[in-house]
Amino acid sequence: MDFLRWLFEAQIPVGGSVLILREVLGNIFGLAGALGGMRRRVWAWPVGIAGNLLLLTVFLGNVFGSATPATLWGQAGRQIMFIGVAVYGWYRWRQAAHTSGAAEAIAPRWASNKTRLLLGASLVAGTLALTPVFDSLGSYPPVWADAWTFMGSLLATYGMARGWTEFWLIWVAVDIVGVPLLFSAGYFASAFMYLFYGFFTLAGFFVWWRAARVAARSGAAVSATAASDEPAPDLAVRA
Repeated sequence: MDFLRWLFEAQIPVGGSVLILREVLGNIFGLAGALGGMRRRVWAWPVGIAGNLLLLTVFLGNVFGSATPATLWGQAGRQIMFIGVAVYGWYRWRQAAHTSGAAEAIAPRWASNKTRLLLGASLVAGTLALTPVFDSLGSYPPVWADAWTFMGSLLATYGMARGWTEFWLIWVAVDIVGVPLLFSAGYFASAFMYLFYGFFTLAGFFVWWRAARVAARSGAAVSATAASDEPAPDLAVRA
């Protein structure tokens, strides 16, 4: 109990302000999970879940005695969503790693054009639908930005679980909107971490892009080998 009390009350003085320790630790766990995701390691999911639990208590603001009065319902709900999708991703990557026996849990691939259209439409439609909901809950303005980061995070996490390379670009779109929102709301540790994530996600995109190209070449080579191993048709015999 003493440890939990210390964890919930601990602050880090920075200049004339303070940072909430839970916010800092949550983002550190989140960064570690993102690094594991870039390397396609199964442990990325449980590490990320630990960060989500910490950040959930932060973005609920005064509910947990936060030093920052702004409550971001979209950001808080995003952590719950992260945990749910992460459980799915964790299971999917564990199954894939067990099947392949490789160190990397999953082979990156590109989504189909239809899937890309669905992802873009879902991001816009979800933002429009959630904005009045978050506004009625009293989320920090601009509320549409909170809804955008929520929907984008949902789609990006789901895309990571499915192994779609495009999920990194969705994260970039989330960071572009999320960084100004977090700075204005006073969540400076998360804002700086999102700013770093913006560059990190671009690096992750190119890492997965190269991995997807390698996987595509390997698949083509396997198909060509299988075709060459098939017996040639007997052209001398006809009915």
